[in-house]
Parts: sequence; C-alpha cells; structure tokens
Amino acid sequence: MIADLPPLVPGSVWLVGAGPGEPGLLTVLALHALTQAEHIVHDALVDERILRLAHPAAVLEGMGKRGGEASPKQGDITARLIALAQAGKKVVRLKGGDPFVFGRGAEEALALADAGIVFRVVPGISAGIGGLAYAGIPATAKQCNSTLAFVTGHDQDGDMPSAFDWEALARGVEVIVFYMGLGKVEALVERLLAAGRRPDEPMAVVSRAATAHQRVLESTLGNLVADLVQSPMTAPALIVLGGVVGLRARLNWWQP
Repeated sequence: MIADLPPLVPGSVWLVGAGPGEPGLLTVLALHALTQAEHIVHDALVDERILRLAHPAAVLEGMGKRGGEASPKQGDITARLIALAQAGKKVVRLKGGDPFVFGRGAEEALALADAGIVFRVVPGISAGIGGLAYAGIPATAKQCNSTLAFVTGHDQDGDMPSAFDWEALARGVEVIVFYMGLGKVEALVERLLAAGRRPDEPMAVVSRAATAHQRVLESTLGNLVADLVQSPMTAPALIVLGGVVGLRARLNWWQP
C-alpha cells in the first residue's frame, strides 16, 4: 500500500465511493479505507467482491435504499453513522459510484458536520462515466458532443423531476445520462419527445454496469419503450441519449 495515506481515526466517518461495480475501479484511498474501517455501512448496490476487501474483523452493515422496496429511511442512515462515530468507531459509509453524484452523500456529510463528527469524502468513479465506459459508450466524443448532462430519473418523492426546464435541457445538451430512470422510462421518453428530441436519436440502457451481470440494450428514443417490453432490463440502470451511443459498435471493448 502507498505510504503516507491519511489514517481513519476513531470517531470519524469516511464517505467512500465504491465506483460502478468492478473492484479494480476503486481508488487507492478507498481500498485503504476498507482495510482500516471497524464498521462499514454500505449501500445495496455495492458489489460483493468489494465488500470482501474489507478488514476481516470489520462489521458489515447493509443500509441500502432501493426504489420500490422496503429500505431504511435516510434519517435512519445518518443517525446510525453519527451513533457509530460517537461510540468511537472507525466508520466507512460505502456508496456505489461517487458519494456526491446522486448518492445522498451531501445530506449525510451535512448531518455529520452538524453533529460535530469529523468526516472525509473519498470520491469514486461515477456510474455515468465508468459504467458507460464499460458498455463501450463514451460520455463525450469530439465528433458527437461538447455538452453533457447527468439527470436523476426521480425526485425525493419518487416522481419524474419537474423542477427544471425540459425544453432547455433537450435543446441545450447533446448527450444526456439519466440515473435511476428505468421505472419512469415512459414518462422520460414522452418528455424528451415533447421537448423536441428526434425519435430516431440513438439511446441505450446499461443495466448493472461494470459487473458480471452487465447488459446493454441499444435502441432509439422512439423505440425504447417497445424494445424494453421485448427485452426487459433490471435496475440499477443508466439510460443515455445521444450520438455517443452509436459509437458502441466499434468501442464495445469489454464483455462480462
């Protein structure tokens, strides 16, 4: 292990990004945290191979939030992190992707700060970049786009986001990556078409990216809903719209 890495001290919490799935995508600092932690509170989406990298004596506690399933409330998760830190534990909060990209990491960090808990954020590779790369879809390509947007597929109430201008998004951004949008795909497609995106525009769904169970469905905006009926995909999934999808025919480098 690289020398001079910061210590995970008792009574502190590290918010650690686990990346999109493949253990090799962990950062050195994230791996260091796993080997130092006494208690790891992890999301449901964290790959089992990553959990096996933890110190053998570490307590692994699953507190993942899954849409449509019975899950811990966010307040319960933050309260648990605070309680463990106040008990003097070395705590890692292990989150899929990056803690600060649609991961509720900011909420947890704010709660820790308000409670006077020392914390550190260890960024991870966001699924919207690393997951797409494993599907052979670049987030940006010179011949396709100079703009990129990451959009959550649902708001805090589980509904399609309505607080932003869909028309401006459709007009102003060439490639759009939707997180957690699979359950709202019909409404998502309707809004994009109504906002002016072409029905023949390439679109793809990447399910369980960068894991042994990865699947990719290539389609178009106009055909996506029908194609998903014929080839259902499972969450977690990314949905990407834009010309970069068309590059997958030559860039599909990885097979699980």
